[in-house]
Amino acid sequence: MQSDSLLENTVKLPLAFSLDFPYAYGVPDASASFRVEPEDFQVDETLGFEPLDEGEHVYLHVWKRGENTAWVAEKIAELAQVKVMDVGYCGRKDRHAVTTQWFSVYLPKQELEPDWAALNSETIKILSISRHQHKLRRGDHETNSFIIRLRDFVLADKAAFEQKITQVLAQGVPNYFGEQRFGRNANNLPEAHAILVEGKRIRDKQKRGLMLSAARSYLFNQVLASRVLANNWQELLSGEPEVFPSAPLWGRGRSAATDEALAVEAVAMGVWAEWRDGLEHVGLSQERRALVLKPDAASWRWLDNDLELSFSLGSGEFATTILRELMVLHSAIKTEAVSV
Repeated sequence: MQSDSLLENTVKLPLAFSLDFPYAYGVPDASASFRVEPEDFQVDETLGFEPLDEGEHVYLHVWKRGENTAWVAEKIAELAQVKVMDVGYCGRKDRHAVTTQWFSVYLPKQELEPDWAALNSETIKILSISRHQHKLRRGDHETNSFIIRLRDFVLADKAAFEQKITQVLAQGVPNYFGEQRFGRNANNLPEAHAILVEGKRIRDKQKRGLMLSAARSYLFNQVLASRVLANNWQELLSGEPEVFPSAPLWGRGRSAATDEALAVEAVAMGVWAEWRDGLEHVGLSQERRALVLKPDAASWRWLDNDLELSFSLGSGEFATTILRELMVLHSAIKTEAVSV
């Protein structure tokens, strides 16, 4: 069925947004339970720079278990007696997980800081406190390190599966935006269509931004899907503007691609002209994103009948994108609209 182009489905049903993107290594014949316990999905965020310990923003390094990022930000704002918009973070981390991440709080020239220890509980711990000169914003961190435990395996061939793990971790996978980017049941995409095509107004700037981001991500996935179907997602085509295979995150400006690369992108996004026009109209600038996602510091091991995977990814890359190439995931929780 995957030989049928995603483009064809889009032409027939423009608002039936399929997330069934093609696999690079074949449809998985293994399955496992995912995030049965919060400890099964551990994420440690690394900023990639050291706070200067001076400036108008307090930086809090926070450990949390079973709590979502937005809720923790609200608690921080409440304690600091500031608006939630004055609390920054690099990305939303999964709720059903054990994670560490950084928050910033705008507190200029304040001699007496809040008692940050008041935030500590069974599910939240303050690991360190410092100051820096700017607010943390989405994507400001360098990497996320993952330790993921998968349970209740069903395998057709264990030796073949182990060989596939080694291949995937060494060669990388198509750098799709994960399902989290598109919201529960892909609900962000009809909302994005309403904004871009029907002129719907959304006053909540954060929500509007999430919808527009989902639209750009979906267009990127369309191009990548076409390259996966053509089996050239790891190859440089003529006219590639980068030294690595890439595709556009749509916005204003002439495409940086030319020749074969431009032609492939034009076909893949041919029926999405209204979305492309809308994304240009809202003022987003066109960018590029790599087609290949290759994890760093990757390793795996069996823990009795469970599999533990460890690896690091850059900002904006999805751990679930790697997992989907290996196995069908039976999640113990409902999908959250998050990005790490």
